[in-house]
Amino acid sequence: MPAEGRAGSWQRHPWVRRAWLAQRRAERLPPALRGLLWSTGAGLLFVLLNTLMRKLAMQLDPFQTQFLRYLAALGVLLPLMARGGWSTWRPRNVGGQFTRGAVHTAGLCLWFIAVPHITLADTTAIGFTTPIFIMIGAVLLFREAMRWERWAASLVGFAGVLTVVAPQLTGSGGWYAVVMLASSPVFAASFLITKALTRYERPEVIVAWQAITVTAFSLPLALLHWSWPSAVQWLLFIACGVLGSVGHYCLARSYSVADISATQSVKFLDLVWATVLGWLVFADLPSRWTLAGGAVICASTVWIAHREARGRVPA
Repeated sequence: MPAEGRAGSWQRHPWVRRAWLAQRRAERLPPALRGLLWSTGAGLLFVLLNTLMRKLAMQLDPFQTQFLRYLAALGVLLPLMARGGWSTWRPRNVGGQFTRGAVHTAGLCLWFIAVPHITLADTTAIGFTTPIFIMIGAVLLFREAMRWERWAASLVGFAGVLTVVAPQLTGSGGWYAVVMLASSPVFAASFLITKALTRYERPEVIVAWQAITVTAFSLPLALLHWSWPSAVQWLLFIACGVLGSVGHYCLARSYSVADISATQSVKFLDLVWATVLGWLVFADLPSRWTLAGGAVICASTVWIAHREARGRVPA
């Protein structure tokens, strides 16, 4: 069959047509709602990623785990970069990419130092402070219009998080909890730089150069206490590379179509994903506090999504 015939038959495939129709329908959604959907997908992928990363960080040196996670992401992206041509992946602002990579590496160093020593409840609670720093930075740096609906949705979502984790907080992490908390404003700065880069960089370029820069900055620390991973650990790192690359792509897409402050309310849905994943994988039954807090989080997310979709929170 000629190449044109094969291409035509492929384009007429039912699944291809459905994917094309779904894309067209998604493009007609309001930008803020599309940003919320991209951010929700990123949160789900990051929950899966963090589950694997915590397991690996407890088996290997944290800095080596950090390096291999981004090396795996770079390995996943290199075939795509070679296929598209290196010129298409050249950033317009190399300095901005390296600045973002350095800031993100600093946040990762703090996170990986603390995560093996802190309970999952403490880690979840501290991690949800990042959206607050992002929203403050969005107002100060980008002059984004922070309507009362966005503040209200974020505060209600954070209250739902506290409902879940407050009964479980023990403070047993000691100074590691402070180290984990210190990573939140650093990650917020990294995401704000990402938002600035989306003004003139494609999301896939940002993701690729994050993998390049973080891998380069993490290598010296990884060599200090190097030990060769097992075959299973290599497979887990490859899975982390895929999850991280796709997750950061979704995050960059959300920042490119909507205000960064508008996407922060769905961050609290990560706790719902983590609860469901714990139940499915580890048979951890959610407590009544988890169910109550999850209901609050879902309600705040659905409410702000409805407001954004109707255009009541102008970007």
